[in-house]
Amino acid sequence: MRGNGICTAVLALCRRLKESGIEARLMACENPDPSGPQPEYPLKHFKFPFFEPLIYANGFRYATFSRHTATEAIGWADVVHLCEGFPLEAMTVKLARKMGKPCVGTYHLFTENIMANLGMRKARLLNYLVTLWWRKSVYDRCTHVHCPTETVKQYLLENDFAAKMCVITNGLDIPEKIAPAEAPQEAPFVVLCIGRLSYEKSQDTLLEAMKYSKYADKIQLHFAGKGPYQKKYEKMAAKLVKDNVLRHQPHFGFYNAEQLKTLSRSAYLYIHCAWVEVEGLSCAEAIMEGVVPVIAEGKLTATSQFALDEHSLFPERDARALAERIDWWIEHPAERKAMGPKYAESVKKYNAQEATDQIIQMYKDSIGK
Repeated sequence: MRGNGICTAVLALCRRLKESGIEARLMACENPDPSGPQPEYPLKHFKFPFFEPLIYANGFRYATFSRHTATEAIGWADVVHLCEGFPLEAMTVKLARKMGKPCVGTYHLFTENIMANLGMRKARLLNYLVTLWWRKSVYDRCTHVHCPTETVKQYLLENDFAAKMCVITNGLDIPEKIAPAEAPQEAPFVVLCIGRLSYEKSQDTLLEAMKYSKYADKIQLHFAGKGPYQKKYEKMAAKLVKDNVLRHQPHFGFYNAEQLKTLSRSAYLYIHCAWVEVEGLSCAEAIMEGVVPVIAEGKLTATSQFALDEHSLFPERDARALAERIDWWIEHPAERKAMGPKYAESVKKYNAQEATDQIIQMYKDSIGK
């Protein structure tokens, strides 16, 4: 669904594979828009009892396994690429092995992503058990596991995953010439946060940080995304305005790629608060436009890999520390102006074409060619 990072990454990979001369077909839940593009092998929507409204609010739709459809799809393929660890993938990999087709998997999602959205952030035993089930039923039946970041690889090693691990970014479409925007120097300073409005993305940390910032009255917050926590965050933002913490009413909206690019180019800082994140390319996309980031740092957030110095990092869910970093960048406009172009250049190593070439090589290794 639109706004779902996994869906965006999978569709982008399919497109890039086709552009590289690889015929790629998708088996997935049918598009709810009958006039929109459909996967080559569409599956019926599976609605989870009780949890479906929450799943839908987070931008996900899960599919019902069809042995007939899966047999047709697997029979066509040389290699099967599994993108999650759910029952659909478990049944698909089991069938693929029976049909003699090699499988690879991408670890797009930590179990903590799921538990956090169910209000169980500290469910360590449950996280362990779900991760164990994913490993045994899906990923250990693959020849290779695609890890978007080193953080994912270390997580899988700690959980004894057996398949060969390939650290390959999901990748960005990098233009031939990067032209970062000039850093805006006058108040109000636009502070941008992009991402699904949900518990694990932790946008409330940014809102809470405004209570501790010396320059809160000079800041214009802009939240780009949608999700189950939108109303809660809008109420928090309204209270900050009512209490005279903020002078400028925070904006909330959902935008397409070009609109996000324009927003990023107008921002003074980009804030990424998520405490669990497999990669977080929305951060890199903003950085590419010349905006300087401040990123949460923690064991399960790989997005901190994009930071170039300590002023762009803060401990996860620490609103006071975040306020200090925001204030530092506002008090040091020359450093902010100098770092914008450096950040824009730093994303070149996440080039999508290079990543696609590495994925293709992974397929070849899986097949044995």
